[in-house]
Amino acid sequence: MNTRTYLAVDLGAESGRLIAGNLEGKCLRMQELHRFSNAGVWLGEHLHWDILQLWNEIKRGLALAAQKFGETVCSLGLDTWGVDFGLLAADDTLIGNPYHYRDRRTDGIMEVAFSRVPKSEIFNQTGNQFLQLNSLYQLLSMAAVNAPALSIAHTFLNMPDLFNFYLTGCKVNEFTISSTTQCYDMRKREWALDLLAQLGIPTKIFGEVVPPGTILGELRPSLRAELGLDSVSVIASAGHDTASAVAAVPASSPDYIYLSSGTWSLLGVEIDQPDVSQGSLAAGMTNEGGVGDKIRFLKNIVGLWLLQECRRAWARLGSQYTYDELTRMASKAHPFGPLIVPGDNRFSAPSDMPAAIQSFCTDTGQSIPHDRGAIVRCILESLALEYRWVSEQIERLRGVYYPLFHIIGGGTKNKLLNQFVADATDKTIIAGPVEATALGNILVQAIAMGDIASLTEGRAIVGDSSELQTYVPTRSMAWDDAYERYLELKVR
Repeated sequence: MNTRTYLAVDLGAESGRLIAGNLEGKCLRMQELHRFSNAGVWLGEHLHWDILQLWNEIKRGLALAAQKFGETVCSLGLDTWGVDFGLLAADDTLIGNPYHYRDRRTDGIMEVAFSRVPKSEIFNQTGNQFLQLNSLYQLLSMAAVNAPALSIAHTFLNMPDLFNFYLTGCKVNEFTISSTTQCYDMRKREWALDLLAQLGIPTKIFGEVVPPGTILGELRPSLRAELGLDSVSVIASAGHDTASAVAAVPASSPDYIYLSSGTWSLLGVEIDQPDVSQGSLAAGMTNEGGVGDKIRFLKNIVGLWLLQECRRAWARLGSQYTYDELTRMASKAHPFGPLIVPGDNRFSAPSDMPAAIQSFCTDTGQSIPHDRGAIVRCILESLALEYRWVSEQIERLRGVYYPLFHIIGGGTKNKLLNQFVADATDKTIIAGPVEATALGNILVQAIAMGDIASLTEGRAIVGDSSELQTYVPTRSMAWDDAYERYLELKVR
């Protein structure tokens, strides 16, 4: 029996956790050792990540792993959300607190970029969806004001690369996370240095890019002594959490669309070469790196962030709801009421999400949802309709019909939304695993350590190890009618 233990550090925009995995024959057993909250911190007028708190929680989780698994711990991999980064000075000290992608310093900066380099040329090089939170625009916002931090920076590291540096002393950029920045040329598989120079962003800060599964080295000796860990290989797993999650899709054939469902919804397919066609640009698609040298051709969609923010707003008013309670409230609400477009700018960082939803409904001439269950149902039905629209764009662009949806991640626990997706898209849904990100992280480690032969084998192991649920569409004309209303909202 394989007694080796793999550790996955998974940092999300709302919470982080450390999960241990053990291979037992053809079954991968997972155990959560440590979970902690993660949220932006306002400092003056800007929103940052609390990097020291995150580092302290990572170490706390590793210490717990040392106590429970001891010398069986063989490797460690870390994944996070995309686009955010830290800058290191010449002496490798961190220059300030990394900014949160929802910080407003990038407001209006995309227009500055397009005045210097045409939008089509940026897409032709990077293949990335245009979002003002992308690293490219964060860096440009700094260059535009001659930010001192950028002038003294020597090294650019995305969040997982930064923590890998703290773990090992190795400064490299992992492929999947680099591909989210819009600073990387997806066709040439190298940094888009000419583009960066045209925008006045220093190119010297961008270093070596390594593929997922690269063994970076062992834990720093000081950390081994502090945490009580023995020799542990730190692996540049798929550093982008979605790339890790997609690696764990329990599929045996390529005829599916995946939906990584969480704070963000990421919906797409795996392809061999980036698609930088005008059609992809018009549809707002993105090309990001995957495991096995694949390209994740997808669209980033504002996901359960909408529900998370409503829950927080109601908690401030004294009503504490679980997500299960909110879903039950939605199931009892009247179907096919008002709809929203999840990507509307007013939903990016509102102080009051329910009020923002009501404002959208007012401005678009719809009835206003006052009941909280009606607001939640509005969110869930709107998300399902957006997923239908994106899946139709993918099928049109690829010239392929995909009969299956694989939903992975925390959003798989929302059974009502899963059924809505089946009904809205008229596709069979296979939901699970919930812990896809950690599973994918561990699969990449196990492949790097020689314990799993291939990603195909790893995905079969995930299927054997996970509880999967199937949702069959119960299509009705009501969904088609709602979709027509939704399309009208999208073109307003």
